[in-house]
Amino acid sequence: MGERALSTTELLALVLGSGNANDNVLSVAQYLLAEVNGLPGLSRASLAELKTVRGIGDAKASRLKASLELGRRLLLTARQERPYITSPGDAANLLMPDMMHLEQEHLRLVLLDTRNRLLGTPTIYVGSLNTSVIRIGELFRAALKENAAAFIMAHNHPSHDPSPSPEDIAVTRKIVEAGRLMSIEVLDHIIIGQNCFVSLKERGYGFE
Repeated sequence: MGERALSTTELLALVLGSGNANDNVLSVAQYLLAEVNGLPGLSRASLAELKTVRGIGDAKASRLKASLELGRRLLLTARQERPYITSPGDAANLLMPDMMHLEQEHLRLVLLDTRNRLLGTPTIYVGSLNTSVIRIGELFRAALKENAAAFIMAHNHPSHDPSPSPEDIAVTRKIVEAGRLMSIEVLDHIIIGQNCFVSLKERGYGFE
């Protein structure tokens, strides 16, 4: 039936082992997932942190990190194959694999040209969104650097609940107003949760 029929523990055991998921390696895989709180925790764990888990040495930890890096590069390749962003869902699908597991808020831009082709997705700010600390000029500096005609803002909620806060709406309103002055269109602001997102423009928040 192939690898798709295997459980997450069994797949992890194959990565840790030498080609078959025997009982001992299965136990190590199960213990590892419990220690790091599942696949999201595994993706964030450093090499040193992995080696503190019982049954994980240098070779197994390196094998795990290499497998995770291959997965990350596959996602990057997939993004390059679909460079047009025509909806909030396109932007969310582009960023969600990276952003939904982050433990801090990250503010990123989806920079677009005049035909809505993707120019880049730079991270502009890390930390809680607050109008008193975010320098709106930094967003437009990144857009001007890439000659972007428009952008979509995106940030994640580490709580996994994408519901916009009053602060999110206030930040959005200020950035939209600045975009009108700069002749760079702010198309949307999306908030990313756990496998879900909210479009502030679709809800009418900050785009009055």
